[in-house]
Amino acid sequence: MSAIGISGLAHLFGIISIILLLVWLVHYREGIDYDSDDGFRVFNVHPLMMFLGFIFLVGEAIMAFQTVPGERPKGKFVHMTLHLIAIVLGIVGLCAVFKFHNMGNIADVYSLHSWIGISTFCLFGLQWLIGLITFMFPGAQAQTRARMLPWHRASGRVLLFMAICAAETGLMEKAGFIGLKAHHRETKLVNFTGLSILLFGVFVEMSVGVR
Repeated sequence: MSAIGISGLAHLFGIISIILLLVWLVHYREGIDYDSDDGFRVFNVHPLMMFLGFIFLVGEAIMAFQTVPGERPKGKFVHMTLHLIAIVLGIVGLCAVFKFHNMGNIADVYSLHSWIGISTFCLFGLQWLIGLITFMFPGAQAQTRARMLPWHRASGRVLLFMAICAAETGLMEKAGFIGLKAHHRETKLVNFTGLSILLFGVFVEMSVGVR
């Protein structure tokens, strides 16, 4: 199968993940509202923004060079722009979870999920800044860019799977908090969401690997 075909599967599982996540948050978890007086509705902004930013858009940015028609500079611009949008969404998602913790007098950054998530966010911001300076503005010399490119690509792929790891541990953590019962419909929905997110990452990685 070609890289384009594999990236098509990645797009499919990315869309499925968004749909499943929205169904879970809206139908089972009271909805999504950053300005709500209900802390749980505020919290629900967090998983949605973090998935859309640091998994879906990052995956799309990684695949941009093979899915965006036109010359390489156009793909590079789309790649950097999607990452910038991801950072903005990530900031909103982090603000939402800190706001939820403040509303409920809950300690911050105490779980493995939060440690992985914060580490991913910080490293992602650093990766984006280095990429901007090296490959866009002002741009390093050709020799430096060539030397940095393999590290930039590898780091981006690692950060995507760190974000997926954060998402999977977050889903399990949330499932534990709300006490989902085995074989419950919501349990199955959460499990399918986690699998879909993982498959999105797998097909993004495969599409890059066969490029």
